[in-house]
Amino acid sequence: MRLRPGSLGTSTLGALAALGILASPGCRIRRPAHDHTAQQVLYATTIGDPKTFNPVLVTDASSGGITGNLFEGLVRINPITNEPEAGLAESWDLKDGGKVITFHLRRGVKWFDGQPFTARDVLFTLRAIYDPRVPNSMRPILTVDGKPIEASAPDDYTVEMKLPRPFAPLLYSIGFEILPAHVLETALADGSFNRSWGIDTPPDKIIGLGQFRFRRYVPAQLIEFKRNTDYWMKDEHGGQLPRLNGQTLLIVQDQNAEYLRFLSGQTDVHNPQPPEVLDLRSKSASLKITLRKIGLDTGSLFFSFNRNPRHYVKGAGADPRLGWFTDLNFLRAIAHLIDQRSMVSLCFSGLGEPAVTEISPENKIFHNPNLKDYEYDPKLAAQLLEGAGYHLQKPGLRVDPHGHPLVFNLTTNAGNKLREQMCAIFKQDLANLGIQANYRPLEFTTLVEKLDTGFDWDCILMGFGGGGPEPNNGANFLRSSGNLHIWNPAEPKPATPWEAEIDKLLDQGAAEMDLHKRAPYYWRIQEILHDQLPILETVRQQRFSAWKNVLEGYDPTVWGLFKPEWMQFRIE
Repeated sequence: MRLRPGSLGTSTLGALAALGILASPGCRIRRPAHDHTAQQVLYATTIGDPKTFNPVLVTDASSGGITGNLFEGLVRINPITNEPEAGLAESWDLKDGGKVITFHLRRGVKWFDGQPFTARDVLFTLRAIYDPRVPNSMRPILTVDGKPIEASAPDDYTVEMKLPRPFAPLLYSIGFEILPAHVLETALADGSFNRSWGIDTPPDKIIGLGQFRFRRYVPAQLIEFKRNTDYWMKDEHGGQLPRLNGQTLLIVQDQNAEYLRFLSGQTDVHNPQPPEVLDLRSKSASLKITLRKIGLDTGSLFFSFNRNPRHYVKGAGADPRLGWFTDLNFLRAIAHLIDQRSMVSLCFSGLGEPAVTEISPENKIFHNPNLKDYEYDPKLAAQLLEGAGYHLQKPGLRVDPHGHPLVFNLTTNAGNKLREQMCAIFKQDLANLGIQANYRPLEFTTLVEKLDTGFDWDCILMGFGGGGPEPNNGANFLRSSGNLHIWNPAEPKPATPWEAEIDKLLDQGAAEMDLHKRAPYYWRIQEILHDQLPILETVRQQRFSAWKNVLEGYDPTVWGLFKPEWMQFRIE
């Protein structure tokens, strides 16, 4: 699971001018000079600059979108069937009731510098993931009964993994991106691994084995990839993949600017926001594009309050906010102040639905359908606050039982028009009950730093990617020791009994090998989150995708792109 900024944007004249399309009345949108079809280069957008090029250290979607082009894992998950398929491992065998798994690696796979991919690279990557000096999101996902997976290599193209017990999520979690041992082993040994492959690293020094090589990064402008001519995958006729010659990601932090780039032909694919969907429907023929409804978002978009003691002053002048944000009466009152239906109508143009649980209804087996939403009810919210001693002292001013005014900071990623609108609605409903939320949106990378390392925030509206259909892939978020346990990251031990119960349920759910018998454990986790409110769910968006008709093989699903290596432009 990764922090996801969503689609961004506010309308500004500066953004339009930067695109070169702001002019006198009657002007026409200027078409790009380059021909994507002839060049076979796909142009898309990303919402912000990366934080790292080291895939083990990635916690955000911007960085993950880049490393996903450069690196690969042992196993892939088919986004249509949700079944594991061969990746760098061409096959695998299970023994001892699932406690031993042997991966047979592909031969002839080369790193960008020509060195062969071998079992040594797999063992090294696992060693980096389990190294306590390396903060990462994979360790909670690949921990079984608190223990690392034991891995060995009988030869250069065989990896054997031993687990303390059968581990149902293994094939859905083992797709982590493999690193080159011959490049980074020294850095792990001398303690410099966490500084390896930062965003100032020259592109030719990033050694991967994915379908594209890293060509160029210009901060705040673009990221370019070129085709890896030594890529291992072939098509059904033995033809070399990928079919595209390259990809270019334009860094665009403004939703309107992003949309205008698509309308003007500067980008080839676009994930439209709800207000854009109706417009694209009417323009699809003239623009020669395809617009497809994909399904409900598989991620989660929520408000959360900071429960991390490291954020607050202790002692005689203790900060009262920690007391509020851990008070279930306060949290339940706030949950009844989230006007989800107005958000769906006003922010999402009706293309969404209130979200009740952390797992999307698109996850047919693991979504808990039995939970009742916190209906928007300001009167009930006021009653809950009054009953808990949060009294309205005068119009516009509510105080806690010790007389402290209820004032806190509210943030989300700057430029995300939908989230900014949601925060505006939320802020007003809080104000109506005498609670002051000081709203200040932040640039996404700054926001991620506050969540990852600074822990300096009060209330946040944030989206998390779904992590695929396997619920254990959210263990870095759900487990009390997880680095993305957003309200109180990396707890040395569970801070509350209900967090300890979630930790136990994660272990139990991962130990059950029968798919349908696993579901109740994750249903119970959703019930706990619903009752204890470390996250307050908001809206789940109806997702659409749009792309140029000349782009063949572009097949988006709710779980990702199907066979992205097969994409190409049709030359007409």
